[in-house]
Amino acid sequence: MKKFLLASAASMALTGAAAADGHQGDVTLGVILGFTGPIESITPAMGDGAELAMAEVTESGALFDGAAVTSVRADSTCVDSSAAQAAAERLITSDGVHGIVGADCSGVTGSILANVAVPNGMVMISPSATSPGLSTAEDNGLFFRTAPSDARQGVVMAEIIMERGIDTVAVTYTNNDYGQGLADAFTAAFEEAGGTVTLSAAHEDGRADYSAEVGALASAGGQALVVAGYVDQGGSGVIQAALDTGAFDTFVFPDGMVSQALVDNFGSDIDGSFGQNPGTDSEGAGLFQAMAEEAGFDGTSPFSAESYDAAALIMLAMAASGSRNAADYMGEVMNVANAPGTEILPGQLGMALEMIANGEDVDYVGASAVELIGAGESAGNYREIEIVDGELSVAGYR
Repeated sequence: MKKFLLASAASMALTGAAAADGHQGDVTLGVILGFTGPIESITPAMGDGAELAMAEVTESGALFDGAAVTSVRADSTCVDSSAAQAAAERLITSDGVHGIVGADCSGVTGSILANVAVPNGMVMISPSATSPGLSTAEDNGLFFRTAPSDARQGVVMAEIIMERGIDTVAVTYTNNDYGQGLADAFTAAFEEAGGTVTLSAAHEDGRADYSAEVGALASAGGQALVVAGYVDQGGSGVIQAALDTGAFDTFVFPDGMVSQALVDNFGSDIDGSFGQNPGTDSEGAGLFQAMAEEAGFDGTSPFSAESYDAAALIMLAMAASGSRNAADYMGEVMNVANAPGTEILPGQLGMALEMIANGEDVDYVGASAVELIGAGESAGNYREIEIVDGELSVAGYR
């Protein structure tokens, strides 16, 4: 991917025309997430996070002299690429969206990017697609993500495990781009740190019985089982089978497993288990969580902060370019996300828009301490969690 820090001469001409006109019209953003499927327990708060940023901008009246920003939701399913592509196509051709927040899971995100976003010249900012393979996807400068790559998560997870005195683990991963990419990144980092992966094996989602998979993992051994799966699907099935047979009693949970549903499912049966998901204890995170509470949803829910940030970056980039057309504003995403400029936190989007209109630089920090690097992805901050007395608690941040 390329960063496109400067617009083409043609885009600059369009931007000038837009600025002279002073009003681009209202803005519609697509929000395509797995509202059904293996992560459906966390996507409602993700959608709410994105729409909270839209409501803030609309209320400010500072985008394009009072443009209203509305959301159109679509279901990525997380796992069905054909359905996800069809949903994304409808967002563009039928709903006329000007940008897309999403998708969520890495496989469907890659499919939408290659088959819908790139052919239609549409900007996508994913709050949760983490496959390392997306870093090198052909995107024509249209794709960004506010969640860090699993290349980073693999290193963080290896550090957390080793610091807890565990040096042998078995790994089970959901058989898709996300699971394979994370398992490979973790294995490489863990072995480089001196650990041993006894077995790394895929599991298929949707099965009623995971005893065979757990039997193989138990035979290989390990002090803990890393479950790189989905909490609303096979990941929980593997945990249940492991608990039923006594194969493992300590589990390590990457981001696809960390949610309230995890402790709702298993409670104190998984006490002592731990893991990580993207998150920060920054000032912006606290502000976002308070705003989310007032709006009636949980701002600590995984990827909800990153969803707020994804929507905010699209709107700020539009303002910086003077246009709601993706071809014009895609080159401004990296600029508004990074220094130099005044740092912008949740609740300050109206101020940021006014500053941009006055020709001032902004550095969007947002709810997840945004810094976009390399191919337009988050540098990465992680929340370390553990299960204590049947509840999910925060052990620290990295």
